[in-house]
Amino acid sequence: MITAEFLLAALIVVLMPGTGAVYTLGVALARGGAASVAAAFGCTLGILPAVLAAALGLSAILHAGALAYTALKWAGVAYLLYLAVQTLRGGGPLNVSRTGAAASCARIARTGALISVLNPKLSVFFLAFLPQFIDPAQAAAPQLAAMSAVFMGLTFAIFVLYGLLAAGLAARILRSDRAMAWISRASAAAFAAMGLRLALSEDPR
Repeated sequence: MITAEFLLAALIVVLMPGTGAVYTLGVALARGGAASVAAAFGCTLGILPAVLAAALGLSAILHAGALAYTALKWAGVAYLLYLAVQTLRGGGPLNVSRTGAAASCARIARTGALISVLNPKLSVFFLAFLPQFIDPAQAAAPQLAAMSAVFMGLTFAIFVLYGLLAAGLAARILRSDRAMAWISRASAAAFAAMGLRLALSEDPR
């Protein structure tokens, strides 16, 4: 059963800024509302492996296995730094000159999914967060599935809201090439900073 306590806790977690939110905002400012929805969808879809890992108990293995965690962590660091470099060079999903809406939206969603998948803290988070709200008197699997679906739904809704608000701001205010150049630099700096923060984070024990 989904409780009010779980909904409040999940909402607070989703509202906290992270790589997915920054990516969605960057895409919204550079590419517009439709692209930001694709980014939100990709970031949300990328949560699914962590959900499945938690359901299967693999998160416990990842939590206990320092080598597995470290490998995934450095893959995430490398990808965030790659995004930072690509953004600075004017390439990647934040490039405003790209054409082909269908192809670009698919690429944006794929990048968002990879950002979430390559975040090792997601699986550890689900292992620590969801069990607090499971009723031991009922079957755990259906409860876990329901809470995961709600969490992903909240993530998608909040990220879409972030994206549409940012896209609306960009359409009204940030029209110049100079403004877009600063947005790209700020996005690149955010990706690099989050990559550095992930690199300096300690492995869970």
